[in-house]
Amino acid sequence: MNKPVAFVLVGLLSMSTVAALATPSTQIWIPSTDIQAFGVPHFGLDGYFRDWEHGYFQDGKRDPNMYDTGLTIGVLPFDSVQMEVGVDDMSTLSGSKYDDHPIYFNAKIGVPEGVLCTNAPAFAVGGYNFGTKSHDASRTDQNIVYGLTAKTLPAFCGLPSAGRFSAGYYTGNDKVLTGPGGSTDDNRGVLLSWDRTMSEIDDRLWFAVDYMGGKNANGATSFGVAWAFTSKISMIVGYDIWNKKSVAGANTITTQLDINF
Repeated sequence: MNKPVAFVLVGLLSMSTVAALATPSTQIWIPSTDIQAFGVPHFGLDGYFRDWEHGYFQDGKRDPNMYDTGLTIGVLPFDSVQMEVGVDDMSTLSGSKYDDHPIYFNAKIGVPEGVLCTNAPAFAVGGYNFGTKSHDASRTDQNIVYGLTAKTLPAFCGLPSAGRFSAGYYTGNDKVLTGPGGSTDDNRGVLLSWDRTMSEIDDRLWFAVDYMGGKNANGATSFGVAWAFTSKISMIVGYDIWNKKSVAGANTITTQLDINF
């Protein structure tokens, strides 16, 4: 399930299905080049908990927590070219004006590592946070589109792999992804991440750090760990440091429950 732009919250601990011990479609916050397997539904329940010590907007009100329930499924029966589509229900459960239109859509298509040629990186393009309200101040059509490439470094001279490095770029609706003071030039930015299965400790343990540029509601540096309980269920716990707290709110603890059926 692609991480929506709003902050998601569910419980202090949560679980996240992994592909090579990473969630199928994201890292901690940003999209990844992973794509959900064909015909396999993926259920996700994600959460972002506010740093309550500092969790106030400038008007003195508390920043809301947010919850995301989503379903993603792979739709192409090929190994070399893969595609997924999904839908999310995001809500603060606090009576926010955004809760009246909680449905968002996402999609992604890409090729895995080594498909285009030997040792070729993975590539993916996609979009998410396609909301259903496109008018007034509470519109939800963030309409983020992005491109990503990723490469896992191999083991070398007896040393373990350094992990997978990803880089890309995104842009979104400048009427919604605004920066401080409503600036319309903060609707885009780089996407960067590193993730690795910590096999020296246990093959079920995975760690990641990612970064989303921009001073809008989505720009953040995030890091976290995942533990795979089974091949279909695992837990991820992370922390998000938002680039511009006056726009995005206080930092958050993120928890994500994802299950492949």
